[in-house]
Amino acid sequence: MVDIARDARWGRCTEGAGEDSYLGAAIARAYIRGYQGDSLSAPGSVAASVKHFAAYGAAEAGREYNTTDMSEIQLRQVYLPPYRAAVEAGAATIMSAFNSLNGVPASANTFLLQTILRGEWGFDGLVVSDYTAVMELTHHGIALDAAAATTKALKAGVDIDMMSHYYDAELPSLVKSGKVSAATIDEAVRRVLRVKFALGLFDHPFTQGAEVTHAVPDHRPLAKKAAEESFVLLKNSGGTALLPLSKNKNIALIGPLADDSNDMVGAWSGANNFGDVVTLRAALREHARQNNSTLLYAKGTDISGNSEAGFAEAVTAARSSDVAVLALGESSDMSGEAASRAHLSLPGNQEKLLETIVATGKPLVLLIFSGRPLVLDWAAAHVPAIMEVWYPGVETGPALVDTLYGDVSPSGKLTMSFPRAVGQEPLYYNQLPTGRPEQFPDPAHPGYVEMKYVSKYLDVPNDALFPFGHGLSYTTFAYSDMKVSASSIGISALMRDQKAHPLKASATVQNTGHVRATEIVQCYVSVLGASIEQPVRSLKGFTRVTLDPGETKKVEFALGFQELSFYNFESHAVVEPADYTVWIGGSSTAKDSAQFKTRP
Repeated sequence: MVDIARDARWGRCTEGAGEDSYLGAAIARAYIRGYQGDSLSAPGSVAASVKHFAAYGAAEAGREYNTTDMSEIQLRQVYLPPYRAAVEAGAATIMSAFNSLNGVPASANTFLLQTILRGEWGFDGLVVSDYTAVMELTHHGIALDAAAATTKALKAGVDIDMMSHYYDAELPSLVKSGKVSAATIDEAVRRVLRVKFALGLFDHPFTQGAEVTHAVPDHRPLAKKAAEESFVLLKNSGGTALLPLSKNKNIALIGPLADDSNDMVGAWSGANNFGDVVTLRAALREHARQNNSTLLYAKGTDISGNSEAGFAEAVTAARSSDVAVLALGESSDMSGEAASRAHLSLPGNQEKLLETIVATGKPLVLLIFSGRPLVLDWAAAHVPAIMEVWYPGVETGPALVDTLYGDVSPSGKLTMSFPRAVGQEPLYYNQLPTGRPEQFPDPAHPGYVEMKYVSKYLDVPNDALFPFGHGLSYTTFAYSDMKVSASSIGISALMRDQKAHPLKASATVQNTGHVRATEIVQCYVSVLGASIEQPVRSLKGFTRVTLDPGETKKVEFALGFQELSFYNFESHAVVEPADYTVWIGGSSTAKDSAQFKTRP
């Protein structure tokens, strides 16, 4: 799934790469490389199906299967890049989406499937509908019966009807009546056969493999590393940083997700062999045994419950420990398909449990298990250490223990903005500017007066509680010597060779702390003076840098047409004479910047 998700209410945030199209495109390319390898015919290769084409993640109100309506510029600039990246990487198949786009359901949308996908992008693979999406054309109201739905989907470019059984039931009579030509069916069949031939299915129809019913021991180290690199340290304060913990501290482990194996593997969990999961409680119990410390455990409450019967036990455990670790958040079925939420707070009475434990005065580490950003406004104001850990998988416990105790320094960064309140949704960092920003007019302007009539909320700030790209470490990083390789660059050169990267932006990164750690360095770009307003800044590069204490490294990003272009009013990708600013730093709020111009 490569859909861009800017609304945390949408349950399928958990499946994708978040709110940014540059990051989404990078992840989409990686998916295709991973699934398809160098050749579809290789025994270990499978044909990737990229979904949900298109703009499924922009469903109104964040509600699953809901309609999508947007300008063509926004479609092309924000939502299409990940799909296009997958197609350019060689994706064998595309799945048409459930949603309508600007009034036309995606599974009957000629503009999407013919004009853009096959015409502009040159896609020659097959298109498969999402589950019963062809049947649902009648629900959308653009087809009165099965025959009309079949005709519209097939002619739009849907080659395979998944689960509706409209094609096999309706196509024979549609061909006999002349409403669908045999040539149209022949072309759909050719697309399917081309993929099957590429996979070698006629040479080896039954792939050679092994039945896997439990986690493979040799794969656990990679699963653990993946979990560790996904953790995002949101906050770590309280005089001196609370994390990492001292190994001999007595721990109170509290919360409904502390010993929950079922919810550690997320919404699409495959075999569901929950016995493979090492929970946080199990791993902390082993750690306590090895370090002669004490682990006290109290569930406290259920994920969605309202009973406070377990609160007293949790309070006693917290007061009897040196540090309390709370494992709170969503169950795995609160994320994924058909799991939209109108409220983004901690479910049930978990927030009350958190407030109760904070009131004990014990140092507290809050671990958030979820598939989406949650509203953590109260926690951010009252809890010294907060880490978002998502659904970490079979190695949940070992990965968290090594991170909590400092054997691993967290390096993850947020791929979606965390709101202060659900009313901010959809919330994303790369917003378009407004003519009435919060500071309007500029206080230095002669006509400046305090104004109520600016773009803001009365009850919360505009910005995210934790912004896109945010993520702390057990060390600190400093940025310096930010520069670009030229003060201006000619547009003709960018247009002539759109794969070249003639401009370089660079900065020096230093580990200014005391532990070896990894920083994900990010590069952002803004454009002023163009014919179409552009986001206040947009991600255009990122890289991982691992540094020892005191070590420095120069990091360089190459910029060219792909990074500097945008879609104009005619929906053409262009570079115009404009002023550009480049930032390099550790999040979307990076401060170090440099400027250059594009000229005719």
